[in-house]
Amino acid sequence: MASILTSLGRTVLAGFVLLILIIFALGGNFSSAELPFIFRWLHVMFGVMWIGLLWYFNFVQIPSMPKIPDEQKPAIGKVIAPAALFWFRYAALFTVLTGLILATLNGYAHQAFTLQAPFRAIGLGMWIALIMAINVWFIIWPNQKRALGIVPVEADVKAKSARIAMLTSRLNTMLSIPMLFLMVAQSHNTTWFVIVS
Repeated sequence: MASILTSLGRTVLAGFVLLILIIFALGGNFSSAELPFIFRWLHVMFGVMWIGLLWYFNFVQIPSMPKIPDEQKPAIGKVIAPAALFWFRYAALFTVLTGLILATLNGYAHQAFTLQAPFRAIGLGMWIALIMAINVWFIIWPNQKRALGIVPVEADVKAKSARIAMLTSRLNTMLSIPMLFLMVAQSHNTTWFVIVS
């Protein structure tokens, strides 16, 4: 077991093998798996990674940075943050892509994007998620590259970029709360949802 758990690749592969075993143990088979379900599962999996990392940055890393001694900060800025930002960016991208594929496969993409009933809640959630993904790729990441020294800039530009990246990340954290609610509300026939639709 240790040989599996000491490698991230083997750990993830073992997770997929475990999933397959569970599916078979519960009497499922892959011929009955529906493509929309597979994309919903992928969408949720990538979304958990994306929002999990967003919340890690905002609830753990950013508040902890002032408490870290200056001589230890390069470990965060040169090693941990770039790796986390890689997974963060691509989790955002694949969350959006699988969500768009899912909406298309289920036939509600147009109604959702135009905020038509009964897909207003998920449509608004989709628009918020798109804004968040655009923020990740076109505001947070370019500014983080400067703030982390991946792209060399003067100290004042570095500081300004760090602030812009942090504020945009905080904006995404704020947006993630209604976005997650709207995504979940669509699949539940609640009184609130009926009123909105």
